[in-house]
Amino acid sequence: MEKKFVKLNNQEEIAYIEQGKGSKYLILVHGNVSSSVYFKPLLERLPDNIHVFAPDLRGFGDSSYNEPIKTLKDFADDLYLFMEKLDIPKADILGWSLGGGVVMEFAVKYKDKLNQLILLNSASHKGYPVFKKDENNQIIIGGIYESREAMAKDPVQVLPLLMAYQQKNKDLIKAIYNMTIYTVNKPNEDDYDMYIEDTLKQRNLVDVDYALASLNMSDQHNLYSEGDKTIKDIEAETLIIWGVDDKTVPEQMVKDNIDAIENTTFVKFNQCGHSPLVDKPDELTNVILDFIK
Repeated sequence: MEKKFVKLNNQEEIAYIEQGKGSKYLILVHGNVSSSVYFKPLLERLPDNIHVFAPDLRGFGDSSYNEPIKTLKDFADDLYLFMEKLDIPKADILGWSLGGGVVMEFAVKYKDKLNQLILLNSASHKGYPVFKKDENNQIIIGGIYESREAMAKDPVQVLPLLMAYQQKNKDLIKAIYNMTIYTVNKPNEDDYDMYIEDTLKQRNLVDVDYALASLNMSDQHNLYSEGDKTIKDIEAETLIIWGVDDKTVPEQMVKDNIDAIENTTFVKFNQCGHSPLVDKPDELTNVILDFIK
């Protein structure tokens, strides 16, 4: 899939996929351990009269990583600068998984740039915790990492991926994806290879994991950070989509978002895991088009 490039005013160079034309804009924000190319099944199904942009977030895919991110707000700021640079006045914005956290932050800070919000198998606005593990690699509930450096050594959620990146180990990445993401259906072989090739370009894994654990837009402490209570400031009409067989984002996280965001529509897909893009591409496309029409 051909990517274009744009340099933002903060000097980060963002790679992106663009298709379609017209005044109806849709921006697709990918998740962790992925990139814009993972939206291929959706891009193939969207009509040409929707002007679609799918950027690689800073430090993912072919985008630069000049300045390390500290919070998901940094990605939201990049998204705003991306829209400004490409003269996108206002858009419907979809965030998948980690991308859901990014676009929720965007929805609070840049209300005037957002039409409608779509959360696809999104992380909770209360964050996605990485807890310490015991000698048997079992979670120690409440055991948090005090720094990014400490989290980088997590033997279950972080270190295996770091090792796969360092070794360019496609088979290990696929094994992790098969256990966590593609638990119902899998992409065809060519697409899967393309996805993994792009995933291996990620340079910000620990920064992102720590930022996601520290995300907290609620009114409660999540052990990593005090909530900033901003989730109540989301005004956009919001579509929340989730697959019941998701092994990555549990239903409670989805319910947290439904309960916290005032104007929501919830669509649940059966026989669908963390990637409706692969498990339910036709149904997903129809639900999105119906929502943004």
